[in-house]
Amino acid sequence: MGQWGFQSLLLVLLVCWALVSAQTGATPAVTTEGLNSTEAALETLGASPSSGPPATPKAPGPSSGPRPTPVTDVAALCVCDLSPTQCDVNCCCDPDCSSTDFSVFSACSVPVVTGDSQFCSQKAATYSMNFTADPPQRVFKLVDKINPSIFCIHITNYKPALSFINPEVPDENNFDKFMKTSGGFAPNADSDVSSTTRLDSPNTSAKYEYGVPLQTLDSFLRFPSPLTSSLCTDDNPAAFLVNQAVKCTRRINLEQCNETEALKMAFYSRPEILKVPNSRTKVPVTVQSIVVQSLNQTLTRLEDTQVNLQPAFVSAGNLNVCTNVVLEVKYSLTYTDAGEITRAGLSLLLGTVSSGVVPIQQKFEIHFIQRNTKPVPLSGNPGYVVGLPLVAGFQPQKGSGIIQMTYRYGQFTILHSTTEQDCLAIEGIRTPVLFGYNMRSGCKLRLTRAIPCRLAMQKVKSLLKGQGFPDYVAPFGNSRAQDVLDWVPVHFLTQSSNMKDSCQVPAALVIVVKWTKYGSLVNPQAKIVNVTANLISSSFPEADSGNERTILISTAVTFVDVSAPAEAGFRARPTINARLPFNFFFPFV
Repeated sequence: MGQWGFQSLLLVLLVCWALVSAQTGATPAVTTEGLNSTEAALETLGASPSSGPPATPKAPGPSSGPRPTPVTDVAALCVCDLSPTQCDVNCCCDPDCSSTDFSVFSACSVPVVTGDSQFCSQKAATYSMNFTADPPQRVFKLVDKINPSIFCIHITNYKPALSFINPEVPDENNFDKFMKTSGGFAPNADSDVSSTTRLDSPNTSAKYEYGVPLQTLDSFLRFPSPLTSSLCTDDNPAAFLVNQAVKCTRRINLEQCNETEALKMAFYSRPEILKVPNSRTKVPVTVQSIVVQSLNQTLTRLEDTQVNLQPAFVSAGNLNVCTNVVLEVKYSLTYTDAGEITRAGLSLLLGTVSSGVVPIQQKFEIHFIQRNTKPVPLSGNPGYVVGLPLVAGFQPQKGSGIIQMTYRYGQFTILHSTTEQDCLAIEGIRTPVLFGYNMRSGCKLRLTRAIPCRLAMQKVKSLLKGQGFPDYVAPFGNSRAQDVLDWVPVHFLTQSSNMKDSCQVPAALVIVVKWTKYGSLVNPQAKIVNVTANLISSSFPEADSGNERTILISTAVTFVDVSAPAEAGFRARPTINARLPFNFFFPFV
C-alpha cells in the first residue's frame, strides 16, 4: 500500500470515528464546538474546504422539524471589526480585509461567531487560517451548531423576544408622557398628595390627545359600533379627534323595547363629558334637534328639544309597533387647540318600529369641530361639482406644499368682461373659473404711439394672467395641499408669429382643462387630469400711421371630457380541452 492509499484509509477511519463521537458525545472537542462531524474531521486534518468571502458559503441542508428563524445573520456579524473602512489585524471576519491582508495574519482573534445560544439548532460561522497554502489563506465555514442542553428553544412564536426593543426617543410629541412617567426632572415633595386633592386642583398640563377615549364621570363616552359582527357593541369608546360614521344591527324584543337602554334617547344625552382627562369640570351633552320618523317614512322635527321621549309598545289589532326608538345619533363636539372639550351637541332621529323590520339598523356619527375656526368649503368630495371653482395654487419652492388663497373664488381667475369693454377700467377685477362652464371674456386696450412695445407686452400679459397665476390645479375638489405629487401642473405655452419689424403683443389666453370620470359607473367622480394655458401673441407694426391703436384682448376656458367609454366585460366562453385516444374510431378510420 502506497503513501496516498494509507492517507486515504486514515481519512476514512477518522471520519467514521468523528461520526460515532458526535452521536455518543465521547469526544469533548467536537461536543464543545458543536460542529458538523465531517467538517470537524476535515479541520483536524488541516483541509481547506473554502477560502471565499463570508457572503458565498454554502449553507447546510434543511433540518427536519420547525426551527426558529435567527434574527442575526452570523455570516455578516463581526465583533472584532472596530475600524471602519480599514482592515483590523487578525480579524478574519472583517469585510474590509483582502486576501493580501489575510496572508499576513498570525491567527483569527474571533474563531467562532454564533447567534442566540438558547436555540436548539443555530448557525455558526467559523474562521481559521490555512498556513499550509502559499500564501496563507483565510478559511470560512458556515455550519450548524447543536445545543447539547435539553432546555433549549426549538420553536418560537414571538419574534420580538429574539431581539432587544428599540428605546423610545423623547421628542416634541411624547415629551409630556415621559415627564409623567419619570415624575419630572427632580423628586417632587408633593408626590404624596392624594388623588382626590390632585383632581380638585387645576391641572394645566392635562389635555386630550388624538385617539384618547373621551372620559365621563363614571367611565367614558360610549359610541356603539360593530366589532366582530354587524351587531352593535355599546362598550366601544369614542376617541378624541376621530371622526366616525358607522351602521350596526340591533336585535330587540318588540314587546320589551322600553327596557332596552340603547333605544332610549336618555342613554345618549345623559353622559357628561369631562373637559380634560381626570378633571371635575363637566361638559353636558345638549340636544340640538329631534326628528321623529313615522311608519310611512314621514319626518317631523320637534320644536321642543328638552322633551325626553321614551320608547313605548303599542298594539293595535294585528299591528304591533314600538314608538320613539332611537335610529340615528349624531354627536358634534367642539374643542380647543389646547385639547379641551368646550361643547357637546346631539342630534337624534326617533322612529316607529314594527315587527316586520326587526332587527333594526342604527346609525351613529361623531365629528369634531375646532373652536373659533370655520370649516373650509370644498369644490367636491372627492370629485368636482359643476359650478364650483377650481382649486388651484402655486409652489414657492421645490419640496414645499401648495400655497392657496383663502378666498377660493380667487384661486384660478380670468379676465372680467364689462359693457364698456375698457381693459384699464376693469384692471384687477377677475372672474373665477367654474368647473364645467366654458367661458369667454374680453376687452379693448387703446395704446398710443408713445408707449414702447416692451411696456405694452408687459401690460397686456399682466391683464391676461392677473395677479398670482396658479402653477398647480387640484385633481379633486377635496385634494390636500400637502399632497403635491397628486396635483396637476399648469402647462403654460407661448405662441407668437415670426414677422419682422413688428411688435409681439399678447392678444389671447386660451385655457383647456381636461377631465375624466373616475371611479364606479354608478357614481363617477370628476377628476382633472391636464391643464394647458396657451398665450397667443399677435404682430403689430412698429410704425403706425394713426396716433393710437386698439388691441382686442380675450380669454377662453374650455372643459374637455377625455373619459374613455365604458366597456362591459364578459367572461370568455368555456372551451373543452379534451383529446380522444388515437384509436378511438378504429377500425372505421
